[in-house]
Amino acid sequence: MDPNPKPNSNEDPSLNLKVIHWEDFQQELARLVSLSSALHQAHHKKLSLQRRLQSLIEVQAESLSRKNELDEISQRVEDRKLVMGNMLMQAKVVEEHVKTKEEHLGCEIKSLLVSGTSLSVARKRLQESDRLLSGERGHGRLRNLQKVLRARQQYMISQVSFLYPVKTLIGATEELELDFFPGSSRPETPGEYADEIKQRNQGPVAISGVQLSMLPFTQMSFFTDKKQVQRSTTALGYIAHDIEQLLNYVGAKSLGPRHVLANLKEL
Repeated sequence: MDPNPKPNSNEDPSLNLKVIHWEDFQQELARLVSLSSALHQAHHKKLSLQRRLQSLIEVQAESLSRKNELDEISQRVEDRKLVMGNMLMQAKVVEEHVKTKEEHLGCEIKSLLVSGTSLSVARKRLQESDRLLSGERGHGRLRNLQKVLRARQQYMISQVSFLYPVKTLIGATEELELDFFPGSSRPETPGEYADEIKQRNQGPVAISGVQLSMLPFTQMSFFTDKKQVQRSTTALGYIAHDIEQLLNYVGAKSLGPRHVLANLKEL
């Protein structure tokens, strides 16, 4: 047998056949057994490494997944921190606004307290005024006194009207129109009229103890003699005296006994 036979050219070149002699068979078999054992050990190690790698891959994947979750949680935490920061700034602004409002409300409360105190004082004064008006010197008493005053005034006007005619004109101004008595006569000449006026105005006229300087009557003769002048001044004196008492009673300011009509307007 040829120890090194040449391969047939017609055979498949991919088939690498090795011819083993019988005397080398034991050695080759032992070598194949050792190679098979080594291959089996390598395959076993490969499976073991594959399992380890698979577990490591799973651990790595789990770690990566958890890392991603932690990153997401960290991002959420950062977003929450940003939101909390914005809310904190808004809370500070609202707190400052509330403090301003509190100060403003405090000022308003103080003003309301002052106004309430003033209102209470005004209410007490109003109650006191109501009490005074409803008392003995109240509004009813004043109205009754005014009625008595009007009655007395009408009575005195009627008494004065007996002395000389009185005509009241109601309009923008109040005037008294005084005429001659039927028995009076005006002097014919201007000289006689001036002498008569001068004689009637020589002395002062007293009304309730108050001396009045009489103005000269240059337009017409109101009275026929000195007696009528005294009677009229006496009646006017009573009127002035009563008006003074009423002004003192109601607390009004008197313009003096000479200003009868002005004092009546004050009443």
